[in-house]
Amino acid sequence: MEKFLNLNKDKQNTIIDGALKSFGTNGYKKTSVSDIAAAAGISKAMIFHYFGTKKGLYLYLIELCGNTIMKEINEKFDYKVTDFFERIKLSTSIEIGVMKKHPGIPSFLTSMYFENDEEVKDDVKTILSKGEGFRNKIAYEGMDCLKFKESIDVKLVMKMLYWIADGYANQLSNKSEVDYDVLFKEFTECLDMLRNNFYKEEYI
Repeated sequence: MEKFLNLNKDKQNTIIDGALKSFGTNGYKKTSVSDIAAAAGISKAMIFHYFGTKKGLYLYLIELCGNTIMKEINEKFDYKVTDFFERIKLSTSIEIGVMKKHPGIPSFLTSMYFENDEEVKDDVKTILSKGEGFRNKIAYEGMDCLKFKESIDVKLVMKMLYWIADGYANQLSNKSEVDYDVLFKEFTECLDMLRNNFYKEEYI
């Protein structure tokens, strides 16, 4: 990795974008090092030189995408927002901003999320589990839970949102272009519907 990180940023980004696109289009198993090299405009030998293996590159990209999104949220998230659903809207809008700036990330993450190749699936689960604490911090730290009806389990609500996100991710895997503004509008409408059903009347 040190040799790759010593490259200038433009060269790094060209290789990263090519690899994201290749994996995002074909998944881990069906993507060859030749595909990645062609998309990145370098030789196969250089892929091995920089990353060691295809798996090494793949896992690096997962970490990179996660760190890029978390860095953006850390810089832009407002913890003074205490409403649960407004927090989800805010973090989602920040994530969508990242997707717009880095168009290779969405298809890669969607493909990665549903990846079941034996060579990488356990590593993927381990890396994803690392982000759980960060997600919980965004959702719950300083959140006003008193707005929910007494019968509502907030953690179950969070699971429902993960399931909704899974459904969107599954849809996105079949699309070459995504209108993120439409996507965000639909998602916020879902959040508003949940708020109207799960909050006490005085907070609706």
